[in-house]
Amino acid sequence: MTENIIATEQHNAPNESLNRAQNKLMLTVDSLSITTATGIQLVDALSYELRQGQTLAIVGESGSGKSIASLALLGLLPENLTIRGEVQLASTAGMSKLPIANDKTRNAALRAIRGQRIGMVFQEPMTALNPLHTVAKQIAESLRLSGIPKKQWRDTSIALLNDVNITDPADKLSRYPHELSGGQRQRVMIAMALAQQPDILIADEPTTALDVTLQHEILALLNDLKHQHNMAMILISHDLNLVRRYSDEVIVMRQGQTIEQGQTSAVFDQPKADYTRTLIKQDFGQALVIADNNVDKQSSVLEVSNLKVQFPIEKSLFGGTKRWFDAVKDVDMTLQKGQALGIVGESGSGKTTIALALSQLLSNQARVSGQIVVNGQDISALSKKALRNFRSQIQMVFQDPFASINPRMTVMQIVEEGLLVQGVDKDARQQAVMESLATVHLPLAFAQRYPHELSGGQRQRVALARALIMKPSLLILDEPTSALDSTTQVTVVSLLREIQHKLQISYVFISHDLKVVRALCQHIMVLKQGACVEAGLTEDVFSQPQHPYAKQLLKASSTQ
Repeated sequence: MTENIIATEQHNAPNESLNRAQNKLMLTVDSLSITTATGIQLVDALSYELRQGQTLAIVGESGSGKSIASLALLGLLPENLTIRGEVQLASTAGMSKLPIANDKTRNAALRAIRGQRIGMVFQEPMTALNPLHTVAKQIAESLRLSGIPKKQWRDTSIALLNDVNITDPADKLSRYPHELSGGQRQRVMIAMALAQQPDILIADEPTTALDVTLQHEILALLNDLKHQHNMAMILISHDLNLVRRYSDEVIVMRQGQTIEQGQTSAVFDQPKADYTRTLIKQDFGQALVIADNNVDKQSSVLEVSNLKVQFPIEKSLFGGTKRWFDAVKDVDMTLQKGQALGIVGESGSGKTTIALALSQLLSNQARVSGQIVVNGQDISALSKKALRNFRSQIQMVFQDPFASINPRMTVMQIVEEGLLVQGVDKDARQQAVMESLATVHLPLAFAQRYPHELSGGQRQRVALARALIMKPSLLILDEPTSALDSTTQVTVVSLLREIQHKLQISYVFISHDLKVVRALCQHIMVLKQGACVEAGLTEDVFSQPQHPYAKQLLKASSTQ
């Protein structure tokens, strides 16, 4: 895939810009504005043109309006929003106006557009995929809509999964979304979007759940497919390094306003707006320096020995398990009070499985062996009741905030839930919630909002507040910054460092973003196919990696 990346770089932005006049106009958006019922302007007069073979990137921090501006094109926004402006889509008769205003005729008119003319890859695959249907059934739905004969569905599905670099695609067809890693789920969504061969593909944070090597592979793949099928692409992203490499034009948004717009190379080389310069010059700072003489050797918060996790992949005739999949293989780790351990590796390497094992959140079907000791307590030896009481010491922030918080509860109810279980009185709970929201830099007014009223970054901070309110000694963070824009990432990393220093809390930090790991973690572990291939002090591994895979991972990160 390295060759693909090189090839992509050779024929991306500059060549596309030269041929701009020759490329067919696919989409025009003129003065698109979106307003809430209370008069809040979410998007203000956004305008752009999109041509065949072109990639337009829309970047900005959480809540800037970049995602809802694209959802408006497909009529996927709530009816209480007022949408104005004009959108035109290329057709055989020239440019045809798309109905975007909320009225009864909109859905019927856009039904033939969704998927077939404009495809979309959503940001949060766990909520966009149906948890009750297999991968095969969900891809088949797209193939049926595109008119592919039923007898070709399986072969076509396997080909699509191959295209998005899913290993053993025939096996994955029978899996359900919860049986796939975050990266695998995202790639299934890309395959579904490509199944109908749309003219325009909207990719809303398509690499959020992927490690650095796969980010380049997926975007190189989308770029190749764009050229093969003469598509156009709208790339919504907070990762400016990827935007710089894989887009032709860029729009920088902030609080619904277009701050800067133009050719990608020009915007990055000579940004005109201060805000754009701030986004480009990202500084995560440095991890806390914790000297060995400040670490109490008896204060191990976490000790893991020979951890193994297996999942059943084939049942016998009489209901027993015939074959097991080794998700985690003999992993050891030790974590002292106040220190952070970063776990990195590609999607499917076992990172999240380790996090779930440490939290005792794996399903009964999983087979777990080895020893997990937290604050001197072997947690596998605890009864259900004792474990319930012990859980306050181990808290977890999940990768996908929208899937991990209850959509029917307010922020106040979500954050206070753990204290409610412990029997804390109402006044103390509310005071603790306010303090926790302030800690994660959320306004107190957000306490009465629901998850759907928040951006992805705001939802992740709610999940962090929910964990911190329990005052844990061990916090397990599973990709906590992957859904956040660059400025919010810097804020959250700085916040986590501050909490680590003040509260002497220990982190197990799982991420594919090596810059974030380096800025937060004193120790690092590199996983590949469930096994630890390298571990040590973060700076030592970054400066002198020993294992070939660790070298490959760090090289991919440094070339971003």
